[in-house]
Order: sequence, then structure tokens, then C-alpha cells
Amino acid sequence: MNDFGRILDNHVLLVALLACAIAQGLKAIVEFLKHGKLNLRALVTTGGMPSAHSAFVTALAIGIGQSVGWETPEFAIATCFAIIVMYDAAGVRQAAGKQARILNQIIDELFQEHPIFNEDRLKELLGHTPFQVLVGSSLGAIVSCLAGPAY
Repeated sequence: MNDFGRILDNHVLLVALLACAIAQGLKAIVEFLKHGKLNLRALVTTGGMPSAHSAFVTALAIGIGQSVGWETPEFAIATCFAIIVMYDAAGVRQAAGKQARILNQIIDELFQEHPIFNEDRLKELLGHTPFQVLVGSSLGAIVSCLAGPAY
């Protein structure tokens, strides 16, 4: 259990978390620029510009490559993991968001005369556009490269 305290010595993890935090912070800035008001929920929500998931997994993969080598199985695993996460963010989760938007519209139209039907709305902003994933991934790469490897 004493070794758990050493998690803060993991440079690769800290850089990946930093990339994710920067991406989440940028989401709040983008929301402010778009709507003219500060939306603190953007700091903790999924979806939006840039993709924090993509920034996180890209920084993780690059950090592993920098630290243990680009030819290692660890880098291969992290890269495959990153590709799956980014594909999911831009594909499956975006499709689920579109389906939620349609279902919410159907509920609004069918049950507007019956206010007793008071279901929570489905979350519509789940995934990312491919551009949001690309920007998030680029951000993760930049943060990881600027932070450098921990030797």
C-alpha cells in the first residue's frame, strides 16, 4: 500500500492527466467564446471541442514511446488503446448522441400534451466529430512532446 503514494512519480501518467485537464479547460473557453457566458459544466462533461479523451490517450501513448521505446510492446498496447478510444469517441459515441437527440425530439413531440410523462432527457453530447478528435489528439501530442520523457 505504501507504493501507491509513488503514483505521483509516474511522469507518463501525470503528463497524460495534464493533457486531459488542458483539453477540458479549453472546452470551457470554447463554450465561452461560442455562447458568451462561462459554462463550468464544460470542465467535466464529455463531448465538445477538443476531445479530452483523445488528448489523454495520445499523450499516454507518446509518453510511453518516449520513456520505454517506440518499438516496445508497451507502446504498441498504448497505441492500439488510443486508436480504439478515438474511434469510439468519433464513431459509436457520436452516433449514440445523434440517436439521443432524435429520441428527445420524439418524446417532446409525442408527449407535449401529457406533462405527466416527465422522463429525464437523454444526454445528446456524447461523442466528438473527427475534427474534435484530431484537435484533441494533436493537443495530447504537443503536451507530451513539450513535457518530454522522464529518464
